Amino acid sequence: MRKVFIKTHGCQMNEYDSEKMLDLLSEKEEFESTNNPEEADLLVLNTCSIREKAQEKVFHQIGRWKKLKDKNPNIKIAIGGCVASQEGKKITQRAPAVDIVFGPQTLHRLPKMYSDAAQNLSRQLDVSFPKIEKFDHLPQSKTDEVTAFVSVAEGCNKYCSFCVVPHTRGHEVSRPVEDILNEIDSLASRGVREVNLLGQNVNNFKGTYKNEKKSLAFLIEKTSQITGIDRIRFTTSHPYEFKEDLVELYKFVPELVSHVHLPVQSGSNRILKLMRRRYTSSFYLDLIARIRESRPNISFSSDFIVGFPGETDKDFQDTMDIVDEVGFDESFSFIYSPRPNTPASEMEDNVSIEIKKERLSILQHKLNELSSKISRKMVGTIENCLVIGVSKKNPGELQARTENNRVVNFPSHKDVVGNFENIKIVDQLTNSLRGELERF
Repeated sequence: MRKVFIKTHGCQMNEYDSEKMLDLLSEKEEFESTNNPEEADLLVLNTCSIREKAQEKVFHQIGRWKKLKDKNPNIKIAIGGCVASQEGKKITQRAPAVDIVFGPQTLHRLPKMYSDAAQNLSRQLDVSFPKIEKFDHLPQSKTDEVTAFVSVAEGCNKYCSFCVVPHTRGHEVSRPVEDILNEIDSLASRGVREVNLLGQNVNNFKGTYKNEKKSLAFLIEKTSQITGIDRIRFTTSHPYEFKEDLVELYKFVPELVSHVHLPVQSGSNRILKLMRRRYTSSFYLDLIARIRESRPNISFSSDFIVGFPGETDKDFQDTMDIVDEVGFDESFSFIYSPRPNTPASEMEDNVSIEIKKERLSILQHKLNELSSKISRKMVGTIENCLVIGVSKKNPGELQARTENNRVVNFPSHKDVVGNFENIKIVDQLTNSLRGELERF
């Protein structure tokens, strides 16, 4: 069998796409996965364009792979994902070693593109946006994991001033509810116990069901009725689209985890307006309060951008204030960097890199402090955790996840993988928790 090495940058949507690439290549071209790029017949880079210098990281990787291709000219190099969508044929113009360029919406065409490239027909390029056509061509998952991502919507129509996603993944489209439920049912039959519903703007899901458009709340409720699925997550949410039916769902669907990732980006109303986020800090805080009313013990994580063009000390303090008020669990924070073809890239970036770094350090210190405080409070509690596999740090231990997405490592026998177990949290580490099975 031929071998493929897939390297993935970026978000959970890209992780899902990479899994589907492997399924497709396995079924259509009899590929098997390898963790060693030196023995691969096909090298695939699934790219992300969100962060600074994304394009340069891609070309640096191509340069490393070109050395392998110089030794073996039969190796094919494929570049997919958002940078591929954004740069298109510029990639092959700058890096002739690349044989295939495809976008997030054309990954289902990768096997045919590889076949044509292998026959040296020509370089293959397809970064078009055929909506959700790809889902009609994806084979059933062959996963043996107990958790799985399921893409329910693609693209975004929000056009936040800093974000390149609408340009790289296209306009927002939702999959039919029946198709999604069929995929989840198939995953459950393979032993999946937890699903994470994915979309760039997932809570604006509008999939059809019996010729009617349905909401994410409807999809989650239907998913909760599938035998074997005992835990449901969704990401990424936009606060503006977090509708009341979804808030209410937390009252009566226990499979929906007590954790929400809800990016706020900034606590300053002035900056939020410049970002085109469509809400204010008071709107965001009211939403948090309503979700907590439905599920009192729920935890929240978020995303933050520091040093947006024009951000003042007062604007940054507004962000720190909202962090204090919400008490976020684990969150992600980044220094603003201009992305191609976005309105923010045309704004005067008048915040110095020194100030950006200082503010990021202050924010991250606070976020880490809050996360550590939550972990400390968990010590001594008994958490119902999904055992997901062998510990990455110690092969003699197992690894599980709590509802608020904390990793717990604990000694046990492998026969509990895939089970929900009551685990007593006995210690807090920097990036994980230590636990003991209650029944032992």
